[in-house]
Amino acid sequence: MTTEPHLLAIATAVPQHALAQGAVADRAWHWFDHAPVAELERMMGVFGNAGIDKRHSTVPLDWYDHPHGWAERNSLFLEHALDLIEEAARKAIAAADLEPADIDAIVAVSTTGIATPSLDAMLMERMGLRRDLRRLPVFGLGCAGGVLGLSRAADLARVAPDSRILFVVVELCALSFRRDEFTKSNVVATALFGDGAAAAVVSCRGDGPLFGAAGEFTWPKSLGIMGWDVAEDGLKAIFSRDIPALVRRDLKRAASDFLTKNNRDLASIDHFVCHPGGAKVIEALEDAFGLEAGTLATARGVLRDYGNMSAATVMFVLERELREGAKGPMMMSALGPGFTAGFQLLDA
Repeated sequence: MTTEPHLLAIATAVPQHALAQGAVADRAWHWFDHAPVAELERMMGVFGNAGIDKRHSTVPLDWYDHPHGWAERNSLFLEHALDLIEEAARKAIAAADLEPADIDAIVAVSTTGIATPSLDAMLMERMGLRRDLRRLPVFGLGCAGGVLGLSRAADLARVAPDSRILFVVVELCALSFRRDEFTKSNVVATALFGDGAAAAVVSCRGDGPLFGAAGEFTWPKSLGIMGWDVAEDGLKAIFSRDIPALVRRDLKRAASDFLTKNNRDLASIDHFVCHPGGAKVIEALEDAFGLEAGTLATARGVLRDYGNMSAATVMFVLERELREGAKGPMMMSALGPGFTAGFQLLDA
């Protein structure tokens, strides 16, 4: 047994309804038919430029044809989020050649619904996890939650090297769709968001990619760049149009400072495992990290196949990288509300 944690297993899960991007775009003409025609025609281009072929949803496409209140949305979140994290958790635990009773602690990340008792407590009941399990529910990290939550799981493993930590993350972003609101943020969210979950088992006992240093950086005066507003009928997405420009201008320094503190640099990283927030964000990430255009092919592939699932998405990228045989130093990165960048080093 080492004193540093390893990623023993990783697994993902998506709901049953696959939504083709073309079908969503066709339906959006109806959803936003109250908007000025010229403005609607201009904004509908985001569907074709998003780099997405399909996404998954917990509800069928016609559910979005009707208005829904906060209570209904959150009830659906509780039902489906629990189903998805159970599926991902069972697959990850089995892949680590463990049983649910072997799990000593759980870190649960989500920002797209409210759960009290928290999702980890519900999962504990559903899966029959041990009664002395340590629980850490984390809310509010948004798209950065996949990286930062996994880092918290690694931290727990370092503190208790004999333990096995289950990390779960689930985001049901599509449930936040608002058919009566014709704003750029809502149209972009409609074109980008999908639903999904992931799980990982982290421990100093076992083999797998080795966790290195983790870090984060929160920019000053940046609280309004990304997040949720709470409206009468649910959560309302906030996106700044300046996010790609901010990534190009500011992310390299934050990442380089993090790496320098840990005796590394960008040139030493073989694989950049990035949250694919959108097609323009991926291009900005390649510029920020000094990569050739097209380098982040795995991130683009996940965006194409699943859309933006907020915090869960980077775990899909990591799973695909490892499945395709990626070896050597990796840096996970994601950006979320705060405005915060999260980083996690791995050596596969």
